[in-house]
Amino acid sequence: MNQKFTASWSGGKDSAMAVYKAVQSGARLARVWTMFEEEADRSRSHALPESVIRAQAERMGAPFMKRQASWETYEQEFIGAMKACADAGIENGVFGDIDLEDHRKWVQQACGKAGMIPWHPLWLIPRRQLLEEFIAAGFEAYIIVVDTSRMPERFLGQRFTIELMDELDALAIDSCGESGEFHTVVADGPIFSERVPLVFGERIEKGNYVFLPTDCAE
Repeated sequence: MNQKFTASWSGGKDSAMAVYKAVQSGARLARVWTMFEEEADRSRSHALPESVIRAQAERMGAPFMKRQASWETYEQEFIGAMKACADAGIENGVFGDIDLEDHRKWVQQACGKAGMIPWHPLWLIPRRQLLEEFIAAGFEAYIIVVDTSRMPERFLGQRFTIELMDELDALAIDSCGESGEFHTVVADGPIFSERVPLVFGERIEKGNYVFLPTDCAE
């Protein structure tokens, strides 16, 4: 597939692995885009600042596009972002969905409204297989958000490794975090020209969630 694509980029392991798979197939990353909170410099779900997302995009050699939305305006902003990419001649959108059919259908419908072709390089690959490939490829990632109603807070800040996955599996916790058990940030990997120098702050609690504030030391 010798085509350009834009990546829906969270800054975490799934979007990184999706870009990796797309590039491996021969496609070229032409733009990275991320949805941020409407009134804050934090990405949706992963709560990453723009400094980290921009540093990741720079190391992938791709322009960065930012969109901001509340949950009420999310779909509208999503479609607008995809349309902006399509209008720029980037017809393919890469997404990190693995096996949640409802979300994949939502992405496909929204992309259809924007004239974008959705591409899910990770779709239906066994979760554990994907994670093992992620580690074997040389990616470096850390858990930066934990839903304490689903898993212990002590996992916050831990590097994503085979040993960590084994520990999560032993506790009957999905080591892929597909139901929102946790989120990660990627510091390095084969899609980056160099490592992102991440710095972590003091943990913050918000309801059931515990966040590890993350920034880029540049």
